[in-house]
Amino acid sequence: MRIVVSGGGTGGHIYPALAFIKEVKQHHPDVEFLYIGTEKGLEKNIVERENIPFKAIEITGFKRKLSFENVKTVMRFLKGVRECKKELKRFKPDAVIGTGGYVCGPVVYAASKLGIPTIIHEQNSLPGLTNKFLSKYVDKVAICFEEAKAHFPAEKVVFTGNPRASEVVSIKGARSLTSFGLQEDKKTVLIFGGSRGAAPINKAVIEMQRELKTRDYQVLYVTGEVHYDKVIEELKKVGAAENMSVQPFLHQMPEYLQALDVIVARAGATTIAEITALGIPSVLIPSPYVTANHQEVNAKSLGDRNAAVVLKESELNGERLIQAIDHILQDGNTLKEMSERTKSLGVPDAAQRLYEVLKELKQQAK
Repeated sequence: MRIVVSGGGTGGHIYPALAFIKEVKQHHPDVEFLYIGTEKGLEKNIVERENIPFKAIEITGFKRKLSFENVKTVMRFLKGVRECKKELKRFKPDAVIGTGGYVCGPVVYAASKLGIPTIIHEQNSLPGLTNKFLSKYVDKVAICFEEAKAHFPAEKVVFTGNPRASEVVSIKGARSLTSFGLQEDKKTVLIFGGSRGAAPINKAVIEMQRELKTRDYQVLYVTGEVHYDKVIEELKKVGAAENMSVQPFLHQMPEYLQALDVIVARAGATTIAEITALGIPSVLIPSPYVTANHQEVNAKSLGDRNAAVVLKESELNGERLIQAIDHILQDGNTLKEMSERTKSLGVPDAAQRLYEVLKELKQQAK
């Protein structure tokens, strides 16, 4: 089978695509992939580093306000469609999948016009502009949150989950936390605000130091590289808790997840896919700065099912953060119940589900 994958703009679109490719190649090594992205996007370096064949096209996203730049974008879109048609005719894929970002637009649209089976994968509870547009043309729409179903043609929707879940579940055993100066036999909380960190979360962690010193659990705190020096300065002023390890960045984070008891994080689709697959209870602090405030809807999906404690950034401070962590960790029954509820929402076989949909579309196209 030959599959074209396209996704770009943010890690939330790229990493699920990579997880899908890796998982499929592991179980079906004869499958051939081509990744189509942009030259300037994050995806080029990330994908090529994984030795996956990559083809770049030129395309930009639409502005949400009326703008002359949108006229140029339409012209680039039409040019991109022509480029993609040539590349698709050369590669001859059995199916094309778009995982989000404006680069998917011309790729998936071109494939649909050539009669190639197509699918888009929506990671969030609220879809982006590109996936809303493409949903009119594709054969199937794969979703990760039931809440997303209302935004697409019902007859096209299939629930697959996020392939990132399959990737974290396939990791055998967790890396030791002792390299961070933490103990193996203590309950552990990971606090992080995304790859670049989040200043409001950092502020709350600094504020909770006095209380944290009295707790019998430990914290692995990832500041984000850009915030690290300032956070260390502030911690020196207030006195950092000894049961906390501070790191600027956590490389290979999925390899540590199985050693954690609670995660405090933003409510991005990738994070939620990982924690639900592993059954890790969470305190979710959705970013209010993302398109259509979709992280709040993502978080609410878990919060409404008692699988997470949800704190709005506007309500966040040190006292509320440590109270939320205590609520989960200081009662063994609460920790166990939240873990079970979280895991019940996970889709550890997401990559295989997605692959089965593509295979079915290929059979139907014959």
